[in-house]
Amino acid sequence: MAGKLYLCATPIGNLEDITDRVVKTLREVDIIGAEDTRNSIKLLNHFDIKTPMTSYHEFNKYDKAKTLVQKMLDGADVALITDAGTPGISDPGEELVRQCYEAGITVTALPGAAACITALVMSGQKTGRFCFEAFLPHDKKEKAQILETLKNETRTIVLYEAPHRLVRTLQELLDALGDRSITLCRELTKRYEEAVRTTISGALMLYREKEPKGEYVLVIAGKSFEELKREQAAQWETMSAAEHVGYYIKQGYDKKQAMKLAAKDRGVSKRDIYNELL
Repeated sequence: MAGKLYLCATPIGNLEDITDRVVKTLREVDIIGAEDTRNSIKLLNHFDIKTPMTSYHEFNKYDKAKTLVQKMLDGADVALITDAGTPGISDPGEELVRQCYEAGITVTALPGAAACITALVMSGQKTGRFCFEAFLPHDKKEKAQILETLKNETRTIVLYEAPHRLVRTLQELLDALGDRSITLCRELTKRYEEAVRTTISGALMLYREKEPKGEYVLVIAGKSFEELKREQAAQWETMSAAEHVGYYIKQGYDKKQAMKLAAKDRGVSKRDIYNELL
C-alpha cells in the first residue's frame, strides 16, 4: 500500500505550541521533509525525535517532490514541516500536495500554529471575512497590480513583511489604499510579542523613527461598504447615461441589462435612462 503525506504544523515561536499529535506523527513517519534541516533539527532534538530528515525548499520543490512522491508510492509515510507554522501556506509545500493528489496519495493536515491566523484574531480588526496575500511580490509591476486589486477590498487584508522592507511597504499601502486602520504584529508567541493597532500613516511615522525588528504580520481594515458605495456614486456622477450604459456593455452585459444596472446605480428608473439615451 502507498504511504501518506502528513502536513505537520510546528510552533511559530513558543515550542509549547506544538501538539502531542504532531510530535507522535513526527516520531512514527519514515521521513520528514523540512524547509531548512539546520533549523528543524533544533525542534527535533528538543522533542527527542530521531526520524531522518531531507531538505524540501523553494529551490528543489519540483524534483524533490517527485522523489518524495515515489517514496510514498513505495509505502513510506512522509511528514512535511516548515521553518515555522503550517506547511503549504506561503511556502513550497503546496507543490508536494499537488503532486500527491495527482499520484493518488492520501494527504492529511495536522492543525496547529499559523502566523496569519494568530495575528488576525489578536488584531482588533474584523475577522468574519478576510483575504490573505502573504508577501507582496518583489516585481514592481506585479506588486502594483495586486495593490490595485486591493483598493476596493472590503475584507480584512493580511500580509507578511520582513523588517527591512516594512517602511517601504507601508508607504506603498498608504499610496494605494489610503489611510486605513492597521495592526502590526511581530514576534508572535515569543517573549517580545507585540501588536500595534494604529493607522497606516501612524505606523509609517512610528517605524521611520523606530527600527523595525522581527518578522511582521500586517492586518489591514478593508474598505467599508458605505465608503465604496459613496465612491461609486461619485464615479457615476461624472458619467453621462450613455457612458454609464457603455461601461456595463463592455463588461459583457447586453444593452437591456446594462440600462437596468445603470438605472440602479444612479437611483433613477430604467425609463429615465432610456429617455436620456434617446
